[in-house]
Amino acid sequence: MSRNNVRGPTSALTEFLRESGITPTLIARRARQTDQIPQAGPSNLNNDESQTQEDETRASPRRNREDEPVNEYDSENLDEEEESRIPAKKRKLSKEQEKARMKAKNKNRKGGVDDSDDDSDEDEYTALSRGAAINRARAAVSEAKPPIGSFENCAKCEKQFTVTRYTMAANPGPGWLCHECAKSSGADPFKDKRPAAPRKRKAPEDKRKVISFEDRELPSLASLCIRIVSQHIENIEALGDVGFVNKIEIGKILSKNRSLTPENASLLYDVKNTELTLFDATKLGPNAFCTLASLNPFLESLRVDFCGRLNDDVVKHWRTHLRELRRLDLLGPFLVKPDAWQSFFAGCRQLTGFLITQSPRFDIECMSSLAQHCTNLTELRLSQIGMMSDKFLGYIEGFGNLTSLELSEPAKSLGTDGVVALLKAVGSNLSHLNLSKNDLLTDKVLSEGLTPNARLLTSLVLNELPEITDEAMGAFFVNSTNIPMHRISLRRCHELADEALNGLLKHSGSTLVDLDINNWTASNDALLTIGEHAKFLKNLDIGFCRQADDFVIKAVIDGCEGVKDISVFGCNKLTDNCPRKRGINIRGIETHTV
Repeated sequence: MSRNNVRGPTSALTEFLRESGITPTLIARRARQTDQIPQAGPSNLNNDESQTQEDETRASPRRNREDEPVNEYDSENLDEEEESRIPAKKRKLSKEQEKARMKAKNKNRKGGVDDSDDDSDEDEYTALSRGAAINRARAAVSEAKPPIGSFENCAKCEKQFTVTRYTMAANPGPGWLCHECAKSSGADPFKDKRPAAPRKRKAPEDKRKVISFEDRELPSLASLCIRIVSQHIENIEALGDVGFVNKIEIGKILSKNRSLTPENASLLYDVKNTELTLFDATKLGPNAFCTLASLNPFLESLRVDFCGRLNDDVVKHWRTHLRELRRLDLLGPFLVKPDAWQSFFAGCRQLTGFLITQSPRFDIECMSSLAQHCTNLTELRLSQIGMMSDKFLGYIEGFGNLTSLELSEPAKSLGTDGVVALLKAVGSNLSHLNLSKNDLLTDKVLSEGLTPNARLLTSLVLNELPEITDEAMGAFFVNSTNIPMHRISLRRCHELADEALNGLLKHSGSTLVDLDINNWTASNDALLTIGEHAKFLKNLDIGFCRQADDFVIKAVIDGCEGVKDISVFGCNKLTDNCPRKRGINIRGIETHTV
């Protein structure tokens, strides 16, 4: 009878067994393995036989003639088999069979099941799972390894050592290795066996990015306005009359962003200008400063901050072009030499205000020229002048009309006697005095210099004078005939405490607007009186006054109705319950930074 590869229809059970990889060959092999296992008792024998019979029955629903395999069919008898076959109801699978079916389907998805592998030594139904095998291996290692803390002899050097979690087995065994022998063999017992995760490299732009000062993705309205005005600076006249006040505000915005350049600086220039302020001239060079004088010939007051590129040629150009200049305020004219200063003073005798900060080349010859040619000075500031000395004070005594004087932060402190003599000469007309960071000044400046001579002071700044005592400062406010002051700054005078604060509040508390007593040793009771006496206070700095607490802040808020800013850095008695009020900025509460 001819045979071919045509297969007829099969039952659902036969199809399931074939998909699960169960073949007659596999069933026969399992039967042989069962026969070879020694029987423990009749019950086990009966169970195995019944299980084998059940498996054979499921795997081979009927025997073909002449022991043909179940998956081979006679093409001539297909009709006969189809007629004789009775459709059977689908049996419900047990949990084990359902798991086997799902496992077989997963294998088929991954790449199919190889039904022809009949020589495998491991039965897929009796073999351990991967997790069980790993657990059994770990258990075997843990049973073989001696307990941690016990003593063992090294298999290599035979020295006794203590077993730890890092102890390694000898290779080849048996035995265990001490740490020294394990390292000498090329293995590091302390190294993590897991491969290190690859470190993600940051892009160069991310490395340079500072999160705290990350630029906004969307520009602000002010930056957009600055950009537009800078791009169309030549057409600024199209906006009409910008106005002097608006020009000042635009200049502040440009300086705040350091966007003031020679190209857009002309926005602030006008031939009618009598006052001009440049808050940040970092990007302006000598030519731009000369252009400033040429386009603003009638300036009477000029202030330029961060003018580090201003040189001798600029000063000489100003001398000839700014004939109406009366007040000059410069921050950082480092490059100007003494000859240029002397030439400038000789050509600008009309000066009434000369205020410079950080000019290391301004020497005694410059001071002599200033005193000789500009005799009508009413404002003088020589701050952070490296060559400042007591010799300067003799020339300053000749300015009898001075109302504002600042001699702060010299490289070497001025002497007490020289300052007392200066205050006797010019102190009666002064409304502002700043002698900060002259650390050699003593109580004599208060008792002999200010107390008998000061009459019109409204602003007093004596920061960082370590020799001034609490008793002397208290006596000055009690005995002074000076009018009540609006601004008092005595920060970092470590000796000042209750007596100075009580005298200060009694003398000037009714008119105080700005008060700075940073780093005083005042008591809590004295600090509580600030709100009671200083009703018009707007700005208060009590930083590092260690006795300041929540009650002091409450007293200030309740008593000073117009207060806007309170600085409390270093006041570690303040808590999260510190009183707050809308419109009042309290800066430096330590609990807010934790």
